[in-house]
Amino acid sequence: MQVLDHTPYSSNLAPSDFNLFLYLKRHLARQNFHDDDEIKNEVEMWFRQQAVDFYDCGIQKLVPRLNKCLDNGGNFVEYKVCTST
Repeated sequence: MQVLDHTPYSSNLAPSDFNLFLYLKRHLARQNFHDDDEIKNEVEMWFRQQAVDFYDCGIQKLVPRLNKCLDNGGNFVEYKVCTST
């Protein structure tokens, strides 16, 4: 087994941060919530309403992004946002 040198966390390798939370942030923008339960319910509802393709797109892009990042010595990797939502 080969151990690759890279940082333990890289924003380039966190697809959920970008693919999921970018769209969630847009969905929640300009909404007002009265308590934690209200926002929790809204977030859970949003996750349930996303099509399978939305999640699949982020997962499918992970391996090429990981490889590209490792090939670039851990440097920044640009990638396209999934467009299914």
